[in-house]
Amino acid sequence: MKIAIVGSGAIGLYYGAHLQRNGHELAFLMRSDLEVAKENGIKVVKKDDSFHLESVSAFGDTTEIGICDLVVVSVKATGNGRLAQMLPPLVGPETKLLTLQNGLGNDRLLDELFPANKVLGGLCFVCLNRISPAVVENFMAGSISIGPRKERDIRAAQEIADTFNAAGIKTRCEANLREVQWKKLVWNVPFNGLAIAAGGVTTNVIVKSPHLCEEARALMREIMDAAKHFGFDFGDGFADYQIKITRPMDDYRPSSMIDFVEGRPVEVEAIWGEPLRQAKAAGVKMPKLEMLYALLKNICK
Repeated sequence: MKIAIVGSGAIGLYYGAHLQRNGHELAFLMRSDLEVAKENGIKVVKKDDSFHLESVSAFGDTTEIGICDLVVVSVKATGNGRLAQMLPPLVGPETKLLTLQNGLGNDRLLDELFPANKVLGGLCFVCLNRISPAVVENFMAGSISIGPRKERDIRAAQEIADTFNAAGIKTRCEANLREVQWKKLVWNVPFNGLAIAAGGVTTNVIVKSPHLCEEARALMREIMDAAKHFGFDFGDGFADYQIKITRPMDDYRPSSMIDFVEGRPVEVEAIWGEPLRQAKAAGVKMPKLEMLYALLKNICK
């Protein structure tokens, strides 16, 4: 397949590198890392499987890439306003589009831009940091869940999941994309949010602090209650499981916290604003999330 990675941060670098290593033709759209990638390639740092792609096709503009079989959108949701101009040169009648972005509303936008194409959403349950230009480090292998925006496109979602699995990326095909999106919010809302609100702290600070850990649990319960209202029941022990899997991450820096401390825009609307709006429209009260959302809007200006 010819695959374009639109947004070559930690997510785009990591998964794009695995796909290229498995024989696919990758085109990485880059900005700050462009010259480094052209000269030195891309490095993936893992405990058990580090590797270096010495030659990669890196571009600064989508017009240089051309039409692709698959377009993977991994830019921050704060950059969604540019997609209407960026994506058309990559998209032909048979092109599939996969968003690997955080929060809610991203697959809806792609469907609005390309209503005739198959639009898929992917949720990355993984710990990654871009540690230097064109270098990404994996702290926890994790997995991806991919689902179709429209039920009729489930076969396309399965085909892409198979492609990722063949590249060594543990991937599941999910029939209900919205359910998986809410499931990931159970972790993203508290840990990305509290990491910022507490002044730019790592996950180990949150789980080791009785006060912050209880705030995380309270936020999780609100997200789970909202999800249950929409028909998605994650079970009574799901919040405890989220804490359990976070403890071994040690001093992991959530992506939103990195954006915050480095002065970049934070995905406030996609991760905190949109879930709150959807819940309130359905009559679900979320006071903890409402407070966190207001706080993040103020400090992430």
